[in-house]
Amino acid sequence: MSIFVRRIIIWGLLVLAAALGIAYAMWPRPVPVDLIAVQRGPLTVSINEEGATRIRDVYEVNTPVTGRVLRVEREAGDEVVADLTVIAQLQPIDPEFLDLRTEAEMRASLEAARASRDLAEAAVTRARAELSFAQTDLERIRKLANTETVSQRRLEEALLAHDTRKAELATAEATLNIRVHELERAQTQLISPAQLINQRDSCACIPLYAPVNGKVLRVLKKSEGVLPAGTVIAEVGDPRDLEILVDLLSADAVRVEPGLRVVIDEWGGDRLLNGRVKRVEPFGFTKVSALGIEEQRVNVVVELTDPVDTYAKLAHGFRVEAGIVLWEGDSVLKLPLTALFRTGENWAVFAVENGIAVQKTVQRGHANGLEVEIVAGVTEGDIVVVHPGNRVEDGMAVTAR
Repeated sequence: MSIFVRRIIIWGLLVLAAALGIAYAMWPRPVPVDLIAVQRGPLTVSINEEGATRIRDVYEVNTPVTGRVLRVEREAGDEVVADLTVIAQLQPIDPEFLDLRTEAEMRASLEAARASRDLAEAAVTRARAELSFAQTDLERIRKLANTETVSQRRLEEALLAHDTRKAELATAEATLNIRVHELERAQTQLISPAQLINQRDSCACIPLYAPVNGKVLRVLKKSEGVLPAGTVIAEVGDPRDLEILVDLLSADAVRVEPGLRVVIDEWGGDRLLNGRVKRVEPFGFTKVSALGIEEQRVNVVVELTDPVDTYAKLAHGFRVEAGIVLWEGDSVLKLPLTALFRTGENWAVFAVENGIAVQKTVQRGHANGLEVEIVAGVTEGDIVVVHPGNRVEDGMAVTAR
Protein backbone atom coordinates (compact mmCIF):
# COMPACT_ATOMS: atom_id res chain seq x y z
CA MET A 1 0.00 0.00 0.00
CA SER A 2 1.36 3.29 -1.02
CA ILE A 3 1.99 6.18 1.34
CA PHE A 4 -0.66 8.23 -0.43
CA VAL A 5 -3.40 5.64 0.15
CA ARG A 6 -2.40 5.30 3.81
CA ARG A 7 -2.70 9.03 4.29
CA ILE A 8 -6.16 9.03 2.73
CA ILE A 9 -7.29 6.23 5.07
CA ILE A 10 -5.90 7.98 8.18
CA TRP A 11 -7.50 11.33 7.29
CA GLY A 12 -10.76 9.59 6.48
CA LEU A 13 -10.81 7.90 9.86
CA LEU A 14 -10.09 11.21 11.58
CA VAL A 15 -12.90 12.95 9.70
CA LEU A 16 -15.30 10.11 10.53
CA ALA A 17 -14.42 10.27 14.23
CA ALA A 18 -14.94 14.04 14.27
CA ALA A 19 -18.28 13.67 12.51
CA LEU A 20 -19.41 11.01 15.00
CA GLY A 21 -18.33 13.22 17.92
CA ILE A 22 -20.26 16.21 16.55
CA ALA A 23 -23.32 14.04 15.90
CA TYR A 24 -23.17 12.68 19.45
CA ALA A 25 -22.83 16.16 20.91
CA MET A 26 -25.77 17.49 18.85
CA TRP A 27 -28.01 14.50 19.42
CA PRO A 28 -31.10 15.62 21.53
CA ARG A 29 -31.16 14.21 25.09
CA PRO A 30 -34.16 13.93 27.44
CA VAL A 31 -34.53 16.98 29.69
CA PRO A 32 -34.52 16.09 33.41
CA VAL A 33 -37.71 17.38 35.09
CA ASP A 34 -39.75 16.96 38.28
CA LEU A 35 -42.82 14.84 37.76
CA ILE A 36 -46.02 14.33 39.75
CA ALA A 37 -49.16 12.31 39.27
CA VAL A 38 -52.58 13.96 39.06
CA GLN A 39 -54.48 12.76 42.12
CA ARG A 40 -57.47 13.47 44.29
CA GLY A 41 -57.32 14.88 47.79
CA PRO A 42 -58.60 17.61 50.11
CA LEU A 43 -58.33 21.22 48.97
CA THR A 44 -59.00 24.28 51.07
CA VAL A 45 -59.22 27.84 49.78
CA SER A 46 -58.69 30.35 52.54
CA ILE A 47 -57.54 33.89 53.29
CA ASN A 48 -54.64 33.78 55.72
CA GLU A 49 -53.74 36.85 57.75
CA GLU A 50 -52.28 37.71 61.12
CA GLY A 51 -54.73 38.65 63.85
CA ALA A 52 -54.77 39.53 67.51
CA THR A 53 -56.91 38.31 70.36
CA ARG A 54 -58.93 40.76 72.40
CA ILE A 55 -61.36 40.56 75.26
CA ARG A 56 -64.78 41.31 73.90
CA ASP A 57 -65.67 43.82 76.63
CA VAL A 58 -62.80 45.74 78.25
CA TYR A 59 -63.92 47.97 81.12
CA GLU A 60 -62.03 51.09 82.14
CA VAL A 61 -61.87 52.05 85.80
CA ASN A 62 -61.59 55.84 85.86
CA THR A 63 -61.88 58.71 88.31
CA PRO A 64 -65.49 59.95 88.59
CA VAL A 65 -64.32 63.33 89.92
CA THR A 66 -61.02 65.17 90.23
CA GLY A 67 -59.16 63.89 93.29
CA ARG A 68 -56.03 62.38 94.76
CA VAL A 69 -55.67 58.68 93.91
CA LEU A 70 -53.72 56.66 96.46
CA ARG A 71 -51.07 54.25 95.20
CA VAL A 72 -52.73 51.38 93.34
CA GLU A 73 -51.82 48.06 94.92
CA ARG A 74 -53.42 45.90 92.23
CA GLU A 75 -51.20 44.26 89.61
CA ALA A 76 -51.96 43.12 86.07
CA GLY A 77 -53.33 39.57 86.23
CA ASP A 78 -54.97 39.90 89.66
CA GLU A 79 -58.38 38.29 89.99
CA VAL A 80 -61.23 40.73 90.67
CA VAL A 81 -64.87 40.34 91.69
CA ALA A 82 -67.52 42.74 90.47
CA ASP A 83 -68.56 45.39 93.01
CA LEU A 84 -66.36 43.81 95.73
CA THR A 85 -62.72 44.19 94.69
CA VAL A 86 -61.37 47.71 95.25
CA ILE A 87 -59.13 48.83 92.39
CA ALA A 88 -58.16 52.24 93.82
CA GLN A 89 -58.97 54.77 96.54
CA LEU A 90 -59.83 58.39 95.73
CA GLN A 91 -59.31 61.25 98.21
CA PRO A 92 -60.31 64.92 98.00
CA ILE A 93 -57.58 67.13 96.59
CA ASP A 94 -55.72 69.67 98.73
CA PRO A 95 -56.41 73.40 98.31
CA GLU A 96 -54.07 75.46 96.20
CA PHE A 97 -51.42 77.77 97.63
CA LEU A 98 -52.51 81.42 97.92
CA ASP A 99 -50.43 84.26 96.59
CA LEU A 100 -49.85 87.30 98.85
CA ARG A 101 -52.57 89.45 97.31
CA THR A 102 -55.21 86.71 97.42
CA GLU A 103 -54.29 85.82 100.99
CA ALA A 104 -54.61 89.48 102.05
CA GLU A 105 -58.04 89.64 100.40
CA MET A 106 -59.10 86.44 102.18
CA ARG A 107 -57.97 87.75 105.57
CA ALA A 108 -59.86 91.00 104.99
CA SER A 109 -62.96 88.97 104.10
CA LEU A 110 -62.44 86.97 107.30
CA GLU A 111 -62.37 90.10 109.44
CA ALA A 112 -65.44 91.45 107.67
CA ALA A 113 -67.26 88.17 108.35
CA ARG A 114 -66.26 88.29 111.99
CA ALA A 115 -67.56 91.88 112.31
CA SER A 116 -70.82 90.88 110.62
CA ARG A 117 -71.21 88.06 113.14
CA ASP A 118 -70.65 90.45 116.05
CA LEU A 119 -73.22 92.85 114.59
CA ALA A 120 -75.72 90.00 114.22
CA GLU A 121 -75.12 88.94 117.85
CA ALA A 122 -75.85 92.52 119.00
CA ALA A 123 -79.06 92.50 116.94
CA VAL A 124 -80.12 89.24 118.62
CA THR A 125 -79.43 90.72 122.07
CA ARG A 126 -81.54 93.79 121.25
CA ALA A 127 -84.37 91.67 119.82
CA ARG A 128 -84.44 89.51 122.97
CA ALA A 129 -84.62 92.61 125.17
CA GLU A 130 -87.45 94.10 123.12
CA LEU A 131 -89.29 90.76 123.20
CA SER A 132 -88.90 90.54 126.96
CA PHE A 133 -90.28 94.07 127.33
CA ALA A 134 -93.20 93.33 125.00
CA GLN A 135 -94.03 90.14 126.91
CA THR A 136 -94.02 91.96 130.27
CA ASP A 137 -96.17 94.74 128.82
CA LEU A 138 -98.61 92.18 127.36
CA GLU A 139 -99.03 90.44 130.73
CA ARG A 140 -99.68 93.77 132.48
CA ILE A 141 -102.26 94.91 129.93
CA ARG A 142 -103.92 91.48 129.97
CA LYS A 143 -104.46 91.86 133.78
CA LEU A 144 -105.89 95.36 133.29
CA ALA A 145 -108.15 94.11 130.50
CA ASN A 146 -109.59 91.51 132.90
CA THR A 147 -110.72 94.32 135.21
CA GLU A 148 -111.89 96.39 132.19
CA THR A 149 -109.41 99.12 133.07
CA VAL A 150 -108.06 99.27 129.48
CA SER A 151 -109.89 98.85 126.22
CA GLN A 152 -109.88 95.73 124.13
CA ARG A 153 -108.00 97.59 121.38
CA ARG A 154 -105.13 98.33 123.73
CA LEU A 155 -104.89 94.62 124.54
CA GLU A 156 -104.77 93.76 120.83
CA GLU A 157 -102.03 96.35 120.23
CA ALA A 158 -99.96 94.84 123.05
CA LEU A 159 -100.44 91.36 121.60
CA LEU A 160 -99.38 92.63 118.16
CA ALA A 161 -96.26 94.25 119.60
CA HIS A 162 -95.35 90.99 121.37
CA ASP A 163 -95.70 88.88 118.20
CA THR A 164 -93.73 91.46 116.18
CA ARG A 165 -90.85 91.42 118.66
CA LYS A 166 -90.91 87.60 118.64
CA ALA A 167 -90.62 87.57 114.83
CA GLU A 168 -87.83 90.15 114.94
CA LEU A 169 -85.92 87.89 117.37
CA ALA A 170 -86.31 84.92 115.01
CA THR A 171 -85.08 87.07 112.11
CA ALA A 172 -82.09 88.25 114.13
CA GLU A 173 -81.19 84.69 115.15
CA ALA A 174 -81.42 83.50 111.53
CA THR A 175 -79.22 86.40 110.44
CA LEU A 176 -76.73 85.48 113.15
CA ASN A 177 -76.70 81.89 111.90
CA ILE A 178 -75.95 83.14 108.35
CA ARG A 179 -73.11 85.35 109.60
CA VAL A 180 -71.61 82.44 111.59
CA HIS A 181 -71.52 80.25 108.48
CA GLU A 182 -70.06 83.08 106.41
CA LEU A 183 -67.32 83.37 109.02
CA GLU A 184 -66.64 79.62 108.82
CA ARG A 185 -66.46 79.83 105.03
CA ALA A 186 -63.98 82.69 105.21
CA GLN A 187 -61.86 80.68 107.66
CA THR A 188 -61.82 77.60 105.40
CA GLN A 189 -60.59 79.68 102.45
CA LEU A 190 -57.39 80.35 104.39
CA ILE A 191 -56.61 76.67 105.03
CA SER A 192 -53.23 75.83 103.43
CA PRO A 193 -52.18 72.45 101.97
CA ALA A 194 -49.64 72.06 104.76
CA GLN A 195 -52.45 72.02 107.36
CA LEU A 196 -54.17 69.07 105.63
CA ILE A 197 -51.17 66.77 105.13
CA ASN A 198 -51.64 65.10 108.51
CA GLN A 199 -55.39 64.74 107.95
CA ARG A 200 -55.23 62.76 104.70
CA ASP A 201 -55.36 59.36 106.38
CA SER A 202 -58.51 60.33 108.26
CA CYS A 203 -60.28 61.73 105.17
CA ALA A 204 -63.16 59.72 103.76
CA CYS A 205 -62.06 58.00 100.52
CA ILE A 206 -64.14 57.00 97.52
CA PRO A 207 -63.45 53.33 96.69
CA LEU A 208 -63.36 52.50 92.99
CA TYR A 209 -64.65 48.93 92.54
CA ALA A 210 -64.12 46.43 89.73
CA PRO A 211 -67.11 46.63 87.34
CA VAL A 212 -67.01 42.93 86.29
CA ASN A 213 -65.60 39.57 87.30
CA GLY A 214 -62.28 38.77 85.66
CA LYS A 215 -58.71 40.03 85.85
CA VAL A 216 -56.85 43.30 85.87
CA LEU A 217 -55.53 43.69 82.31
CA ARG A 218 -53.44 46.85 82.71
CA VAL A 219 -52.67 49.36 85.44
CA LEU A 220 -52.20 52.73 83.75
CA LYS A 221 -51.76 54.88 86.87
CA LYS A 222 -49.74 53.14 89.56
CA SER A 223 -48.34 55.94 91.73
CA GLU A 224 -50.25 58.25 94.02
CA GLY A 225 -51.20 61.60 92.53
CA VAL A 226 -53.91 64.10 91.65
CA LEU A 227 -55.90 63.05 88.58
CA PRO A 228 -58.62 64.95 86.71
CA ALA A 229 -62.08 63.50 86.32
CA GLY A 230 -62.30 60.77 83.69
CA THR A 231 -58.66 59.62 83.92
CA VAL A 232 -58.34 55.86 83.28
CA ILE A 233 -56.59 54.11 86.17
CA ALA A 234 -56.86 50.47 85.10
CA GLU A 235 -58.52 48.16 82.57
CA VAL A 236 -60.50 45.11 83.69
CA GLY A 237 -61.96 42.26 81.66
CA ASP A 238 -62.79 38.56 81.57
CA PRO A 239 -60.03 36.61 79.72
CA ARG A 240 -62.48 33.78 79.03
CA ASP A 241 -64.54 36.08 76.82
CA LEU A 242 -62.07 36.24 73.92
CA GLU A 243 -62.48 37.07 70.25
CA ILE A 244 -60.00 37.62 67.42
CA LEU A 245 -59.62 40.75 65.34
CA VAL A 246 -58.18 40.27 61.83
CA ASP A 247 -57.62 43.18 59.45
CA LEU A 248 -57.91 42.14 55.79
CA LEU A 249 -57.33 43.94 52.55
CA SER A 250 -60.63 45.43 51.40
CA ALA A 251 -60.45 43.28 48.24
CA ASP A 252 -60.33 40.15 50.44
CA ALA A 253 -62.90 41.42 52.93
CA VAL A 254 -65.65 41.56 50.28
CA ARG A 255 -65.27 37.76 49.88
CA VAL A 256 -65.85 37.11 53.57
CA GLU A 257 -69.29 36.58 55.07
CA PRO A 258 -70.45 35.98 58.67
CA GLY A 259 -70.56 32.29 59.55
CA LEU A 260 -67.50 31.16 57.57
CA ARG A 261 -65.22 28.67 59.33
CA VAL A 262 -61.90 29.97 60.61
CA VAL A 263 -58.79 27.95 61.51
CA ILE A 264 -56.46 29.56 64.07
CA ASP A 265 -52.79 28.54 64.00
CA GLU A 266 -49.43 29.83 65.27
CA TRP A 267 -50.92 30.81 68.62
CA GLY A 268 -48.41 28.86 70.69
CA GLY A 269 -50.47 25.75 71.39
CA ASP A 270 -49.98 22.22 70.07
CA ARG A 271 -53.29 22.09 68.19
CA LEU A 272 -55.36 24.16 65.81
CA LEU A 273 -58.24 26.22 67.14
CA ASN A 274 -61.59 26.65 65.44
CA GLY A 275 -63.74 29.72 65.07
CA ARG A 276 -66.21 31.41 62.79
CA VAL A 277 -66.61 34.86 61.34
CA LYS A 278 -68.89 36.89 63.57
CA ARG A 279 -68.86 40.26 61.84
CA VAL A 280 -67.26 42.14 58.95
CA GLU A 281 -67.07 45.76 60.05
CA PRO A 282 -68.57 48.20 57.52
CA PHE A 283 -65.75 50.72 57.89
CA GLY A 284 -62.36 50.62 56.19
CA PHE A 285 -59.18 52.36 57.26
CA THR A 286 -55.79 53.14 55.74
CA LYS A 287 -52.77 51.20 56.96
CA VAL A 288 -49.18 51.56 55.82
CA SER A 289 -47.49 48.22 55.11
CA ALA A 290 -43.91 47.30 55.98
CA LEU A 291 -42.92 48.32 52.44
CA GLY A 292 -44.41 51.79 52.93
CA ILE A 293 -47.48 51.12 50.75
CA GLU A 294 -50.83 52.51 51.82
CA GLU A 295 -53.47 49.78 51.98
CA GLN A 296 -57.19 49.91 52.64
CA ARG A 297 -57.99 47.47 55.42
CA VAL A 298 -61.20 46.16 57.00
CA ASN A 299 -61.55 44.59 60.44
CA VAL A 300 -63.09 41.12 60.62
CA VAL A 301 -64.20 39.85 64.04
CA VAL A 302 -63.82 36.10 64.68
CA GLU A 303 -65.37 34.27 67.63
CA LEU A 304 -63.80 31.10 69.01
CA THR A 305 -65.98 27.98 68.95
CA ASP A 306 -63.74 25.60 70.92
CA PRO A 307 -64.20 25.10 74.69
CA VAL A 308 -62.52 27.76 76.81
CA ASP A 309 -60.13 25.23 78.37
CA THR A 310 -58.47 24.57 74.99
CA TYR A 311 -57.16 28.14 74.73
CA ALA A 312 -56.95 29.05 78.41
CA LYS A 313 -53.40 30.42 78.01
CA LEU A 314 -54.46 32.97 75.42
CA ALA A 315 -55.12 36.48 76.69
CA HIS A 316 -55.76 39.99 75.48
CA GLY A 317 -53.55 41.20 72.62
CA PHE A 318 -51.89 37.86 71.69
CA ARG A 319 -50.80 37.25 68.08
CA VAL A 320 -52.41 34.44 66.06
CA GLU A 321 -52.56 33.29 62.43
CA ALA A 322 -56.13 33.11 61.16
CA GLY A 323 -57.22 31.24 58.04
CA ILE A 324 -60.72 32.16 56.88
CA VAL A 325 -62.03 29.22 54.83
CA LEU A 326 -63.82 30.41 51.68
CA TRP A 327 -64.24 26.97 50.09
CA GLU A 328 -63.14 23.39 50.82
CA GLY A 329 -63.52 19.97 49.24
CA ASP A 330 -62.63 16.47 50.45
CA SER A 331 -61.94 14.70 47.11
CA VAL A 332 -60.75 17.17 44.52
CA LEU A 333 -58.69 16.44 41.39
CA LYS A 334 -55.74 18.76 41.93
CA LEU A 335 -52.21 19.71 40.93
CA PRO A 336 -49.53 21.97 42.36
CA LEU A 337 -50.01 25.52 41.14
CA THR A 338 -46.45 25.50 39.73
CA ALA A 339 -47.40 22.82 37.21
CA LEU A 340 -49.67 25.21 35.29
CA PHE A 341 -48.61 27.92 32.86
CA ARG A 342 -50.33 30.38 30.58
CA THR A 343 -50.81 29.88 26.85
CA GLY A 344 -52.66 32.94 25.65
CA GLU A 345 -55.86 33.14 27.64
CA ASN A 346 -55.81 29.46 28.60
CA TRP A 347 -54.00 27.39 31.21
CA ALA A 348 -51.94 24.36 30.21
CA VAL A 349 -49.68 21.62 31.59
CA PHE A 350 -47.04 19.32 30.16
CA ALA A 351 -48.28 15.75 30.46
CA VAL A 352 -45.65 13.04 29.99
CA GLU A 353 -46.60 10.20 27.58
CA ASN A 354 -43.96 7.56 26.81
CA GLY A 355 -41.19 9.93 27.88
CA ILE A 356 -42.45 12.78 25.66
CA ALA A 357 -43.81 16.08 27.03
CA VAL A 358 -47.26 16.75 25.55
CA GLN A 359 -48.85 20.17 26.10
CA LYS A 360 -52.48 19.91 27.22
CA THR A 361 -54.92 22.72 27.88
CA VAL A 362 -56.66 22.38 31.24
CA GLN A 363 -59.59 24.08 32.93
CA ARG A 364 -58.86 25.14 36.49
CA GLY A 365 -61.32 25.58 39.37
CA HIS A 366 -60.70 26.67 42.93
CA ALA A 367 -57.13 27.45 43.91
CA ASN A 368 -55.13 28.49 46.90
CA GLY A 369 -51.56 29.64 47.03
CA LEU A 370 -50.14 26.10 46.59
CA GLU A 371 -52.64 23.87 44.78
CA VAL A 372 -55.33 24.23 42.14
CA GLU A 373 -58.42 22.21 41.25
CA ILE A 374 -58.39 20.66 37.74
CA VAL A 375 -61.86 20.56 36.21
CA ALA A 376 -60.93 19.23 32.74
CA GLY A 377 -57.89 18.50 30.56
CA VAL A 378 -56.21 15.68 32.47
CA THR A 379 -57.44 12.67 34.42
CA GLU A 380 -56.47 11.06 37.68
CA GLY A 381 -53.15 9.22 37.42
CA ASP A 382 -51.72 11.29 34.53
CA ILE A 383 -48.07 12.27 34.97
CA VAL A 384 -47.29 15.97 34.52
CA VAL A 385 -44.24 18.20 34.85
CA VAL A 386 -44.22 20.19 38.10
CA HIS A 387 -41.79 22.99 37.15
CA PRO A 388 -41.72 23.11 33.32
CA GLY A 389 -39.26 25.98 32.90
CA ASN A 390 -38.10 27.36 29.55
CA ARG A 391 -36.29 24.18 28.44
CA VAL A 392 -39.43 22.03 28.17
CA GLU A 393 -41.36 22.25 24.92
CA ASP A 394 -44.22 20.33 23.35
CA GLY A 395 -42.95 17.03 21.91
CA MET A 396 -39.62 17.10 23.74
CA ALA A 397 -38.21 14.02 25.45
CA VAL A 398 -38.08 14.32 29.20
CA THR A 399 -36.91 12.14 32.07
CA ALA A 400 -37.55 12.16 35.79
CA ARG A 401 -34.95 14.13 37.65
